[in-house]
Amino acid sequence: MLSTYESSRSSFLRTPTRAPGRAPRVLVADDDPEMRRLVCDTLRKDGYDLVEEPDGGRLLVRVAALYQKSGAALPVDLIVSDVRMPVCTGLDILKGMRDAHWGTPVVLMTAFADDEVTRRATLLGATLFNKPFKMADLRQSVKQLLAA
Repeated sequence: MLSTYESSRSSFLRTPTRAPGRAPRVLVADDDPEMRRLVCDTLRKDGYDLVEEPDGGRLLVRVAALYQKSGAALPVDLIVSDVRMPVCTGLDILKGMRDAHWGTPVVLMTAFADDEVTRRATLLGATLFNKPFKMADLRQSVKQLLAA
């Protein structure tokens, strides 16, 4: 059975096509600096261009700027975000993106997954990782999502 997001995926806007030669840009948001650094270091080794945000508020500002194509906001090809962060949760930001018909792939990470978090993430088309998880699994998921 397809999720609501998957069944209407064709109606969602995709991120702009990457310029030739530009590495895929991944936005990583986590309020835990050690986890954010670990994720960024892991993905950087695979050649991705990384943009980091330290909390949900900063992620919200970045996503809003990207959506409005304002300022010096760099386009992103994929977002990796913690679910629980100060100011705004990763799920709330994902919901806003989907409501705005923005189809950028999103990977959510959480140490507090319950049935409701899992249900919401699935309905919104996100890939969900329960902490702790293997970085190799994250790398594989990012690779697959960017290839789609």
